[in-house]
Amino acid sequence: MLRFSDEYTFPPLSPLNTSAREKDSRQGFKQGVVQTLVEMISQQSGKRFVTHEAAIISESKRVYSLGQCTPDISESDCQTCLKTAVQLLFTCCQSALGARVLSPSCIVRYELYKFYNSEGNSRNSFSKVIIGIVVPIIIGIIVLPIAIFYFVRIRNVKKQNITTKTTTDPTRVSADEESSQYDFAIIQAITNDFSLKSKIGEGGYGSVYKGMFPNKQEVAIKRLSRSSIQGAQEFKNEVEVVAKLQHKNLVRLLGFGSQEEEKILIYEFVANKSLDYFLFDREKQYKLEWSMRYNIIRGIARGLLYLHEDSRLKIIHRDLKTSNILLDTNMDPKIADFGLARIFGIDQIQENTNRIAGTYGYMSPEYIRCGEFSVKSDIFSFGVILLEIITGKKNHDICKRNRGMDLLSYAWEHWRDGCQIKILDPTLGESYTVNEVIPCMHIALLCVQENADERPTMTKVMLMLNSYFANSWPTPREPAFYRSESKRIPKEIELALSTTVNEVSISELCPR
Repeated sequence: MLRFSDEYTFPPLSPLNTSAREKDSRQGFKQGVVQTLVEMISQQSGKRFVTHEAAIISESKRVYSLGQCTPDISESDCQTCLKTAVQLLFTCCQSALGARVLSPSCIVRYELYKFYNSEGNSRNSFSKVIIGIVVPIIIGIIVLPIAIFYFVRIRNVKKQNITTKTTTDPTRVSADEESSQYDFAIIQAITNDFSLKSKIGEGGYGSVYKGMFPNKQEVAIKRLSRSSIQGAQEFKNEVEVVAKLQHKNLVRLLGFGSQEEEKILIYEFVANKSLDYFLFDREKQYKLEWSMRYNIIRGIARGLLYLHEDSRLKIIHRDLKTSNILLDTNMDPKIADFGLARIFGIDQIQENTNRIAGTYGYMSPEYIRCGEFSVKSDIFSFGVILLEIITGKKNHDICKRNRGMDLLSYAWEHWRDGCQIKILDPTLGESYTVNEVIPCMHIALLCVQENADERPTMTKVMLMLNSYFANSWPTPREPAFYRSESKRIPKEIELALSTTVNEVSISELCPR
């Protein structure tokens, strides 16, 4: 115990704390407590540390008590302090199975088990305590400088090695990543050497396997395809980007591994697969009632808000779609697959690229035509996802069934004609709330406007999702790529609407 004060603290007792466990109101137990405490006080004379034990009448139990005073008070004051503490125990805690009183000058405690060492006050014990304190300090004074010297030296050597490897191998991951690197043999073991039984999915950049660490933690192992042109760069990009992101609506990267051509990413396992697995399956659609879909919409919005404005880095996802929205055991959404993500500067508004990568149908018009992407590109993708969640239909499926009219045009014409409810997923039945469905459709149409400046930011989207006062919202106009049924669609565009691309070279359609 350590204490300091600007005045003498004894007397009075001034208890700092009293505590007691559950009670036993039987008379035999009370008598045992009283006996051990009274006899302990009677044995205190001339001692600063005293213990006593007594049997509980008619029970095969014993009760143990301890009293101890600080060395700054006199013997008489010590006895007075202990007696006062015992009286306090009699008042508050006599029937408790264990209790204590802590005061600035003394401690009294009793329990049904022996919680003290009777030799604790001997010189021998005191010597052991001194040795136990002094020896580690002496060792620390001698060993610590040596350890620091070698640690700094090893770290400098590692930094030199990493710098060298990064210069010769552009796929190496930087040393300051916040995720862990795992031995490739461990990854092989927890996936049964990437067996088909462990495989749970496949994407444009490789396969995904389910594994379990020895501590029973389930993980998803993403094995990048060796033949993928962008695989190595995606690996480096995804580790660097995702390792810095921590949000409940983003899939968490736990670690990575590499060996020769093998590039492995290790994520938290998300149990319920992806949003499209439920949304576009006739047998599973009914599981997504409106309240669940509305929760998913809000979760995606929170995740995007974090990426765009609240994280340490401004992140543009660039490949936001229903298959990249995973659902956990509570059906809460988590944004995944950051292989195409880009980090923006704090004041950076947009960036240009000569390579278009992502999924047609979710790409904004400025990205497809000019290679320009910004936070508003993700906003456009979010709008498409909203319409798919509301209708339960894929963008390109609508295009096929309606003679080339895509989902955006289909939704717009129903909105314009005042029959918005007709595009709702019929499996929703009567479970939907009009005051939530109509604002979500309004937000979706604002997000897919042709002009990027007319699309709201994620901050405004969140404000709109939290407000039902749509009268003050901007009025949506014709969405991007709008075409009526009378307009003819080039075959190459219709084909592109259902295609996912990893890397496509495009002509420069916009002047620089």
